[in-house]
Amino acid sequence: MEVNPPIAIILLNESGRSTANQLQALFPEALVHGLTGRVEQADLSFQQTALHLQELFRTKTPIIGICASAILIRCLAPVLSDKLIEPAVVAVADDGMNIVPLLGGHHGANDLAKEIAAALKGHAAVTTASDVHYDIALDSPPEGLAIANPQHLKSFMGALLSGGKIKLVGHHDWIAHSNLPFSDEGQLSIEITTKSRNGNDHSLIFHPKTLSVGVGCERNTDPAELIELVKTVLDENHLSPLSVGCVSSIDVKSDEFAVHSVARHFGMAPRFFDAEQLEKEAPRLKTPSDVVFAEVGCHGVSEGAALAAAGEKGSLIVAKNKSKRATTAIALAPMPLNSEKIGSIQGKLSVIGMGPGQDPWRTPEASSLIAEATDLVAYGLYLDLLGTSIAGKIRHDYGLGEEETRVRAALDLAAEGKNVALISSGDIGIYAMATLVFELIDREKQTNWDRLEIQVTPGISALQAAAARAGAPLGHDFCTISLSDLLTPWEVIERRIEAAASGDFVISFYNPVSLKRRTQLHAAKEILLRHRPKSTPVIIARNLGRDTENVSFVPLVELDPEKVDMLTLVMVGSSESQITETNSGNKRWVYTPRGYAGKMDISTLKTGTQE
Repeated sequence: MEVNPPIAIILLNESGRSTANQLQALFPEALVHGLTGRVEQADLSFQQTALHLQELFRTKTPIIGICASAILIRCLAPVLSDKLIEPAVVAVADDGMNIVPLLGGHHGANDLAKEIAAALKGHAAVTTASDVHYDIALDSPPEGLAIANPQHLKSFMGALLSGGKIKLVGHHDWIAHSNLPFSDEGQLSIEITTKSRNGNDHSLIFHPKTLSVGVGCERNTDPAELIELVKTVLDENHLSPLSVGCVSSIDVKSDEFAVHSVARHFGMAPRFFDAEQLEKEAPRLKTPSDVVFAEVGCHGVSEGAALAAAGEKGSLIVAKNKSKRATTAIALAPMPLNSEKIGSIQGKLSVIGMGPGQDPWRTPEASSLIAEATDLVAYGLYLDLLGTSIAGKIRHDYGLGEEETRVRAALDLAAEGKNVALISSGDIGIYAMATLVFELIDREKQTNWDRLEIQVTPGISALQAAAARAGAPLGHDFCTISLSDLLTPWEVIERRIEAAASGDFVISFYNPVSLKRRTQLHAAKEILLRHRPKSTPVIIARNLGRDTENVSFVPLVELDPEKVDMLTLVMVGSSESQITETNSGNKRWVYTPRGYAGKMDISTLKTGTQE
């Protein structure tokens, strides 16, 4: 299922900050994109306005530009091509009083402009002819209704605006309640039907999404087989694929790739029912099966799922059809189906690294997954750092030391059919929760956990953040070592420090100290001093990416473990690591040479230019 990117609110100057704040309150999932050097705080920053806008447009991201219309027009002109697939682009004045839908008027821009105008008490300058004359945009039907022949809209609208009348076949409130000129003798026609039809320049076909497709299959069925079965059954019964409003099955198939593939083929996510829910449909089944009941606990999967999704007033219009390893059935609902409110989804667990805490250091993928989630599981401080981006979501706060409890809760919530985000600072795969997720799944073999969709997304680790703030200390081979002996015996840690020290790796020490552990960093310092110079630079990085961030350098011999706390990462350079300075602000930098200088010397020797 294609997921639309969150709205991008483009802020070019602080003069539009108040309007940007109001827009983000109106659209909580939206991200403020700020121009570097002119905008102080933003969810995402950019440096080149035209290139950034063009990239957003190419990825079909809805754009609200708090700027002059001309800026958006000039920036986006080079990438304009197909009006049928362009995203919504809206220009909003700094004060929010004038709102102009520029592109994608019938792909959400007109409605977006009207919604903004209502919230900001401004004026929406909608100029598309069908909206002005008939208070309807035929190329922008509401959810639950699809147009079959958009290629004929231009000529149809031309005939309509020239005085044509419309004969209406079928019914849909959106069309019936418009100001379109209807007449039983109309030369033009609009038909609302689930049947496959060919429209033309004088006939528009709309398909209500009232068909419920139930599917079942054997484990690891080829997705192509199930997709072809559903397509064939629709075709044989002269039913339009555009009328499919839901694809559903039994919950034991929630992790079946073929089921997800057929739903994705129709542009949606599959929905699932448990055996008890499907068995309630037994009296309405046309082909009940005792064999199926013995196997999964209900007398029919595909017919039962189709009926359950269509609701009590729905009816089975196509009984179970079979292929070699799959089945499908189709029910008709009295009203368009909203699949998101039917049954349950496959539970999803997003395992997210949010970085050190700064919004600009959180990846767009992490922000997107957090926006999609219904439930957030984390140490409470991490959720606080996310600010308004988690408004309206259910928080599940846990304290330090409750890692396993935290992960179990996330897995169990996802197993209930929820979209759960398990969040950690830094990179969640480095000394964090991701490992425990897979360890518990592997160890306990719980069926409901095995069916989950799991996605791990990286975050900027303390290692990367410290290196970036310091310069380039990771220019050559490096490693990380946790000094916490809560889960790893100190003897093992000590051997690893010795090996890394003798191998001359740059070493990042995670968990260097705690309130109870005060000796490990002292011991690590002693080992390192036996292998590298006393002057080796050590980076002490505390609270990276936060207001109280502090990064300092000391020679290895002067490292004082008593001045290090649990919020600090300690990075010790190799014997090759150097400190240099730049004039701007008398800034000091640490870097570890890769060997380019030696390579250049050899190169110049070969060309004969070296004396």
